[in-house]
Amino acid sequence: MTISVDHRLTITFRKPFLNPTNMNTTATLKELQQLKLTGMASHYEGILSLASHQQPDSHTLLAQLTQAELQSRSQQKTTMLLKLSKIRFGSTLEDIKCSTTRNLFPEQLQALSDGNYIHRTENVLITGPTGSGKSFLACALGNQACMLGMKTYYANMNRLSEKIMLARMDGTFVKLLNQFGKVSLLILDDFGLQPLDQNTRLALLQILEDRYGEKSTMLVSQLPIAKWHEAIGEPTLADAIMDRITSSAHRIELKGESLRKRTTKTP
Repeated sequence: MTISVDHRLTITFRKPFLNPTNMNTTATLKELQQLKLTGMASHYEGILSLASHQQPDSHTLLAQLTQAELQSRSQQKTTMLLKLSKIRFGSTLEDIKCSTTRNLFPEQLQALSDGNYIHRTENVLITGPTGSGKSFLACALGNQACMLGMKTYYANMNRLSEKIMLARMDGTFVKLLNQFGKVSLLILDDFGLQPLDQNTRLALLQILEDRYGEKSTMLVSQLPIAKWHEAIGEPTLADAIMDRITSSAHRIELKGESLRKRTTKTP
């Protein structure tokens, strides 16, 4: 806007320069963050830092933003599943060492690595002496299941017994059973380490009955499978529990010396 005061003085008011492109990109970034599209927002912010000639065209940009959001949501889901799983160790299948001495072979891990055994509702039974890496292997398989997007829950049998006892006392036992029923892979560690009381036997049978043909269960034990029937204690319940455990099950029998032993080096 220009104002002429007289023929000698002219005052011109200029609007401050605004870059429409910068305004639009900043607003878009804020809107992506408000919509909780964190993957898109992060990738878009990275694109904006590039020189204009390095930035992708609209179609490529849309594809990249979509892919970034999908990856972000997948990572968030995996993080949540790992947190809820209560898995004891952060082991992965890459950490597992196979050898004839351990009686563990790559083919066995390969058969379980894709998680299809869970889709087929097959069980996994892992046995071996103390320190043979049973729990480490079970946790690696559990972590793998989480990374494949499957709900997993890890429980020590002693803790499970406590949960069952408390749930019966406060009237949440049915709720507890329903929670276990929603888990794609249930890992029960230290099975048979201590004698099972009647309440735990009955609850375990109910859990396995609900999961039979629907979900996968992994049992980890120091005892050979042949001694599980005796460890359960009640013959009738033991028959029913063993029938649901061993049917369609992968068996891994670890051997060898304890992996916890430290070798001493002589100077």
